[in-house]
Amino acid sequence: MDLFDKLQGRPGPLGEFTSEGYGYYTFPKLEGPLGPEMKFNGKDVIVWSINDYLGVGGRPEVKEFDAQVAEKYGFSVPMGARLMTGNSDQHEALEEELADFVHKPSAMLLNYGYQGIMSVIHALVDRNDFLIYDELSHACIVDGKQLAIAEKSVFKHNDIVSFEKQLERAHRKAKPNSSILVVTEGAFGMTGDLGILKEMIALKKKYPFRLLVDDAHGVGTMGSDGSGTGTHLGCHDGIDIYFGTFAKAFALIGAFVATEKRVTEFLKANVRSQIFAKSVPLPIVESARKRLELIRKHPEWREQLWRNTHKLRQGLINMGYNVLPAECPVTPVLTQGSTELCQLIMRKLREEHGIFVSGVTYPVVPKGTVLIRLIPTAAHTDIHIQKTLNAFEAIKDMVFGKETKKKTA
Repeated sequence: MDLFDKLQGRPGPLGEFTSEGYGYYTFPKLEGPLGPEMKFNGKDVIVWSINDYLGVGGRPEVKEFDAQVAEKYGFSVPMGARLMTGNSDQHEALEEELADFVHKPSAMLLNYGYQGIMSVIHALVDRNDFLIYDELSHACIVDGKQLAIAEKSVFKHNDIVSFEKQLERAHRKAKPNSSILVVTEGAFGMTGDLGILKEMIALKKKYPFRLLVDDAHGVGTMGSDGSGTGTHLGCHDGIDIYFGTFAKAFALIGAFVATEKRVTEFLKANVRSQIFAKSVPLPIVESARKRLELIRKHPEWREQLWRNTHKLRQGLINMGYNVLPAECPVTPVLTQGSTELCQLIMRKLREEHGIFVSGVTYPVVPKGTVLIRLIPTAAHTDIHIQKTLNAFEAIKDMVFGKETKKKTA
């Protein structure tokens, strides 16, 4: 059978949305300067779908600095992979600063978060090892699991009993040269809950394993100093390998992994997506350093983020919305309904109220449920929050099905 004909016959779970809903429900185009107010289809909207948690990307001093370093270096330098010709003092300085920020001995810069963590997982384990991961792990972890040649097993989301069963099983089957790598998230980006890191780390007394935590949504936002979910939970030292991305709080491309120096030295020689890929351009490296400096210098940005999060969340709860008990800024609103209801909510909010939100339905969430995910940032104002709450009040009957009941009565 012709490959292209076969592909046409199996579009995948998101295929119908990327064709019929292209440009609106999928691949929408937000235009104008990055911030809580942008344009969508030519209309002004308040945006709750961008992970610029601290509002860093739209700050004038950041944009001015970015322009300066782009003018200074251009985007070609350095050319080549870091292993060959792509290293620089700035790359190494950024790694040192990141390690210091997240309280680990050493850090390695990664070109992209998604491909970076995939390759890190692939590099860390071999065919004699065991890889154990949370069932709600991000797609990058799932794809990293697919690459890894270790024996894999999954535990129920944040279920310590299920987790220990997988540890016990791996321990029982282990050979003298077997190791166990556990992978979970610090803050789960879709549901907003935190990983049970403290409980998992406590089991190290009973079973030998190393813990890798993907803290994409926690770095910069969680902890008294922004150093992540482990700091927030008081168990950061128990995290053996800490992964953070620039795609959220830094509002930039790139990522890093922080751990013991002997491990970063191993990774530099074995993470294939870095060995065989071009080095991060110097303007991005220098911009990451600047953003990190500002994040550390301005804890009030994080404090504002949390004030906005609590105001938005409490307002929705007071209206009767089912806001999942998130512990990070992600604010997920769950309701019963179909894909059609999800699309209707998004369209109503965008077209009639100027509120841009993103919704997900099956297969991202179970059948019969709709999840509207709002991402508060430090750049949102009380006016943005109140307008958004007014909009959710206006569509409440539709969301809860009361309009439908009135029409059919």
